[in-house]
Amino acid sequence: MKKIVFLLLSIILISTSIVAQEKDLEKLLFELPDVIFKEIKSYNSDAIAYELKIKQPIDHDNPDLGYFYQRAFIDHKGFENPMVMVTEGYTCNANWPTELSMLLDANQLAVEHRYFGESIPDSVDYRFLNLKQATADLHHVNDLFRSIYSDNWVSTGISKGGATTIFYRYYYPEDVDVSVPYVAPINKEFEEHRIYEFLDTVGSDECREKIEALQIRLLENRDQILPLIRFYSKGAGLDFTYLTLEEAFELAVLEYPFSFFQWGHNCENIPTDSTSVEFITSYLLDVSGVDFFGDKSMDAFATHYYQSAQEMGYYGYETKKFKNLLVALPTDKNPHAAFVPGKIEVEFDQNLLNEVNKWLPKHANEFIYIYGELDTWSASAVQPSKQVDALWFFMEGKSHGSARIRNLSAEDRTKLIESLERWLEIEINETN
Repeated sequence: MKKIVFLLLSIILISTSIVAQEKDLEKLLFELPDVIFKEIKSYNSDAIAYELKIKQPIDHDNPDLGYFYQRAFIDHKGFENPMVMVTEGYTCNANWPTELSMLLDANQLAVEHRYFGESIPDSVDYRFLNLKQATADLHHVNDLFRSIYSDNWVSTGISKGGATTIFYRYYYPEDVDVSVPYVAPINKEFEEHRIYEFLDTVGSDECREKIEALQIRLLENRDQILPLIRFYSKGAGLDFTYLTLEEAFELAVLEYPFSFFQWGHNCENIPTDSTSVEFITSYLLDVSGVDFFGDKSMDAFATHYYQSAQEMGYYGYETKKFKNLLVALPTDKNPHAAFVPGKIEVEFDQNLLNEVNKWLPKHANEFIYIYGELDTWSASAVQPSKQVDALWFFMEGKSHGSARIRNLSAEDRTKLIESLERWLEIEINETN
């Protein structure tokens, strides 16, 4: 009976505390300029959550050009708890818990990237889609919410979001105390040639030979495969006007090894010469897929492709092994994977990548980099440097989706926690 009474009292106290925090937070949110909010369901039973719309200038250097509203989500646990700021690289549709917010028992503020999802001006002007403007958005968010959460800020992101975390720290090194980018590529040029070297050496010789043999077989059997893909595309509601269906097929074949290692597919499952054309077509669609090159995907990732072509760099596809088998794609140069919106002409600006790659090994302190050893994007990983106080984890056997804190070895997890405790001057309770 005493245990039941104690449990009920605990529930009442927690509920009372949440209600009190809610009233306090709402009052503070009302007082913030440029912020519209509505309460939503939190992923934590002991937290409160809000969807935010934050007013941002289209051009931070010239606010007279107009504004847009940037979507964000906040989950509040306590005013004294750390704050994890999630720098999304794409759309952010909901508040979802990150490993770091759970580990640190932290508040969480997830910010949608400009020109993605609902964070788009009425009229899109690509001149203002760059990392200087995108990180200025994050700085404005940080500046607003620092008045509520003053200490222990950690930024984090995955893939392009992880790269955004790195660029954000480059532009605003004092905004956060620690940065934790996951599987974050920082390229060195428009066409990242390190990708080719990675794909020539990753995994076993046998696995790479099986991958190339399948690519050759797919291209050699194009006359049988293209009708199957056309039938599949019709059923899937795919349209191809940016690229032709034949171009999409050839690109899917060239994309196959990239996707295979990025997402950690099993070499044992690669089809052999004895499998049917129907089976290898189905397998290609599962691992690489022509939908990636259809109009819907082109529209969904148009902003991303523009950024890649303008200043972030991206990868291409080597064609020399298949020069005599490609029909739709040019073979005099490597096709590039940055499919810019409307095929507009974009001039690549190398300066930012040059400066960031100089800054990282000398000045990027309090960073934790997490990469998967098999992930193709690890070709563009930030390389370890003894000149900075930072941690690197290249996780054996892990890929783009599995290189996470939860999958670290016990020894590496201890290193990560000890570094976070030292940098943030807190004690982490592993039961969080």
